Amino acid sequence: MVPVPQTRPKTPPVLRRAPVQQRSAERLARILDACAVLLDETGYEQLSTRAVAARAGVPIGSVYRFFGNKRAMVAALAHRNLDQYAERISTRFAATPVLDAYGAIDGVLDEFIAMKRTVPGFALVDFGVPGSAPDETAEESAADADEAGAGETGEGEAGEDADGAAGHPNDLVAERLCSLLAVHLGRAVDETLRRKVLVGVETADALVRLAFRTDPEGDPALVDETRQLLYAYLAPSLS
Repeated sequence: MVPVPQTRPKTPPVLRRAPVQQRSAERLARILDACAVLLDETGYEQLSTRAVAARAGVPIGSVYRFFGNKRAMVAALAHRNLDQYAERISTRFAATPVLDAYGAIDGVLDEFIAMKRTVPGFALVDFGVPGSAPDETAEESAADADEAGAGETGEGEAGEDADGAAGHPNDLVAERLCSLLAVHLGRAVDETLRRKVLVGVETADALVRLAFRTDPEGDPALVDETRQLLYAYLAPSLS
C-alpha cells in the first residue's frame, strides 16, 4: 500500500480512559493490533472503529472507552510504533560491543526498514496519522458518533482532535534519536546535533518512501544510497 502524507500525533496520545488493570491494558493492545492489521487490508479511509472492534473481538463500547474517533486510535498506534522503534534501536545499540557512528546509522536505518517490512500497518502509518482533507475530521467525528451510539462517546468527546500540538512526526523521531545517540555514543545533545539528526530523518524518510514505492520490499539500491548519504552527512557529527 502506498504511504500517504502524515500529520502530527499526540505524544503521548490522550486516552479517554487510561488502562489501570492488566486486563484493560491487554484489551487496548488488542484494539491497536487489530487497527494495524486492518490498515494494511483496507487503508485509512475505509478503516472504522466498528471494524476494529469486530477484529479485536471486543464490544464497540470498549473502543470508545479509549478513543474519541479513529484518528485518535491511529495516533495511539503511531505513538506505539515510535516507542517500539526506539526500543529496537536501544536493544541493538546495547548489544553492539563497540558502537561507532557508522554502526549507529546502520542501526537506525536497518530497524526502520525492518519495521516497514514486518510490522502490521507500519507501511501506511509509521509515526504519524495519515493526512486528511480539510473536512475529513468533522465527517469522521459524525460517523464515529453514530457508530458509538448514545452514551458511548460523551458530550463533546467524539470530536476530539487526535493530532495535538506536539509537532510533526519527524520532529518526534529526531528528538528520540538524539537522546538515544547521546546515551550510546557519549555525544552531548546540542543544537548542531539536533539539526543534523532532523535533516537526516527528513532525508531518510523521503528516500525510504521512494525505495518502498519502487519495490514493495524496499529497493536495495535505493536503501544503499540512503545509507551512504547518511554516512557522509551524519557520521562526522556523531564521531
